[in-house]
Amino acid sequence: MDPDMSESVIQVFIKLYRKGYIYRGLRMVNWDPQAKTAISNEEVIYKELKSKLYYVKYKILKSKKDREDPDFITIATTRPETILGDTAVCVNPKDERFRHLVGRTVVVPATGKGGRRVKVIADEYVDPEFGTGILKITPAHDENDYEIGKRHDLDIISVIDENGRISFDKRRDFHGKDRFEVRKLIVEYLKGKGLLLKEEDYVNKVGFSERTDVIIEPRLSLQWFLRMKELAKPALDNVMNGEIRLVPEKFINTYRHWMENIRDWCISRQLWWGHRIPAWYLPDSDDYVVADTAEEALKQARKKTGNDQLQIGDLHQDEDVLDTWFSSWLWPISVFDGIRRPHNPDFEYYYPTNDLVTAPEILFFWVARMIIAGYEFAKEKPFRNVYLTGIVRDKQRRKMSKSLGNSPEPLKLIGKYGADGVRVGMLLCSPAGGDLLFDESLTEQGRNFGNKIWNAFRLVKGWTVNDSEKQPEASAQAVKWFGELLNSTKQKLEDQFGSYRLSEALMTVYRLFWDEFSAWYLEIVKPDAGKPLDPQTYRKTIEYFEELIILLHPFMPFITEEIWQLIRKRQKGESIMMTSWPDTGTFDMKCIDRFEKTKEAVTQIRTIRKNGRIPQKKPLRLIIKDDEQQFDTRYLDVLKKMSNLSEILFIREKPENAISFIVGTTEYYIPFIGEIDLVSEKEKIRNDLEYARGFLKSVMKKLGNEQFIKNAPEAVVAKEKAKQEDAEARIQALEERLASLESK
Repeated sequence: MDPDMSESVIQVFIKLYRKGYIYRGLRMVNWDPQAKTAISNEEVIYKELKSKLYYVKYKILKSKKDREDPDFITIATTRPETILGDTAVCVNPKDERFRHLVGRTVVVPATGKGGRRVKVIADEYVDPEFGTGILKITPAHDENDYEIGKRHDLDIISVIDENGRISFDKRRDFHGKDRFEVRKLIVEYLKGKGLLLKEEDYVNKVGFSERTDVIIEPRLSLQWFLRMKELAKPALDNVMNGEIRLVPEKFINTYRHWMENIRDWCISRQLWWGHRIPAWYLPDSDDYVVADTAEEALKQARKKTGNDQLQIGDLHQDEDVLDTWFSSWLWPISVFDGIRRPHNPDFEYYYPTNDLVTAPEILFFWVARMIIAGYEFAKEKPFRNVYLTGIVRDKQRRKMSKSLGNSPEPLKLIGKYGADGVRVGMLLCSPAGGDLLFDESLTEQGRNFGNKIWNAFRLVKGWTVNDSEKQPEASAQAVKWFGELLNSTKQKLEDQFGSYRLSEALMTVYRLFWDEFSAWYLEIVKPDAGKPLDPQTYRKTIEYFEELIILLHPFMPFITEEIWQLIRKRQKGESIMMTSWPDTGTFDMKCIDRFEKTKEAVTQIRTIRKNGRIPQKKPLRLIIKDDEQQFDTRYLDVLKKMSNLSEILFIREKPENAISFIVGTTEYYIPFIGEIDLVSEKEKIRNDLEYARGFLKSVMKKLGNEQFIKNAPEAVVAKEKAKQEDAEARIQALEERLASLESK
């Protein structure tokens, strides 16, 4: 409603009118009796209701030669109150049951003394299977009836006014009463006259106004319309050819259906708030002129009438306003003043934009119309991608609503879990384009994640740094590994963001920070109690922390901004929002995979300690069977520190009196210390064997599929074969180890 926006809207109306796209006409519209305004088809919400199907008898007028015909025909209707507006009865021309009645005259019941006499007509619209196969035609109060009425030149009798009240013969009891009250009165009347054959329960879809939630009334009304078929063609073509991308792609079919079946847009509304239609009516006439100001309208009116004595006061501006969407569809253009000043620098720089994020229910209301406006007024798409979010639902998949009481209060959630916690909770249950199944436990998980970030920050900032301290080898190895992992993860994030898998992207960063950075990297580089940290490790740790919070910022803007300001001195006004997104860089996947094996080995050793009740402080010896001397030793210092190992030995033969585990195809051994539970150890090996055999079975099933071997890329097939070899080697090693223990 700002002046510049309003001016843009009026200019667009005038341009479209002068091109012949906007016209004023009497058409069937969806009428909201409570708001007393026309609404578009897209503002009608259809709900299934338990209704009644009323079977009403219409008397057939007969001559002497027609004596063999029945006295009545029966018509089924869900809206008996509209009988008052019937102007024909219709059958399908192919329906042999009623073909002989075409052209005959019937009497419409409840229409006064003698009744209204109407003809039986034939039209292929009639479904012989619905009701009795005969329809009553009320052109003023049903869209399909209106179309039939136009084809057969029927009278149009309006019997329901703008308030949803019956307007019919003031002498009758029906006049001035609500449409649904009259429905009951007419049913009682028909019963009393013996004209109601029966009633049946019937479930049908009824249109409700999205604005007021009252049942809409199809009604003939003089409105302003925008011709859409030609305007919509570029908007359809450029979505179908991929110039504009809808995510998820499942919505393309919905979009295509709407656009291929698009109807003229009723753009006028009978409201007191909005952009007033720029049409001025001539004195004592329905004729009008269209202009952006009253002064311009007066010039046009004088020219049109030839009357130079006309004054502004002689003209009357249309009291209707434009549909809200008629201004909204210009948003990508008008926000940069692209309608009034089409080549201004802001518009040239920002239009078109990249991404629109919105809800599927306004795909046609807004998205399609913005695309139409873009091609019509800017000759270019308004955006490249449209990401359509899901609806927030509860765990029972019910839509959040006040009536169900299943919608949490957002401010209370924020008070309890923090704004970032709520954001994370919502995003964790947000599959791309799918509905969000809200669960409050996820917001709690978000809060806990925020606490984890704060605790990691406090830990790092609490370290003492000594410039003369030499960097430990384990720390150097950890720094190298995490740098590779960070670059690998950034590449993964690029792919996830590019395909709008935002929930997956959040989980990727979540795991990177919680599982890799906090649980592994910080534990490896953390100095012993009371000792300082070396400057090289500290510098890289701060750099990694900064990159991590940049990656987290889209999901958790508040905590990341706070830490960004605290982690090192910033210039006044320097915000994380103004920071460049980190470059992906290159990474060594072999380095990352090797570290994963090191982590697995550490985990296995910790399990052995736990099962054998061996204190963490007690150093252990680790023996690695490396008969071909090919073991990758780059992370031995990490393995040593994280497992508290006194030494690591490499041997060619299996040692005696040792407990073993396998990582990949490598066998590791811990010499027996104290009392080892052999029964538990054998059970563990059996479980590992069962898992390995199951894994091998799944791999062999894939490799045994001829279609997979034929169609999959060579690299994928090679990877599966490598999995097969690893699994077979692992199974062999486990079987041998189990046999060794069984012999004891």
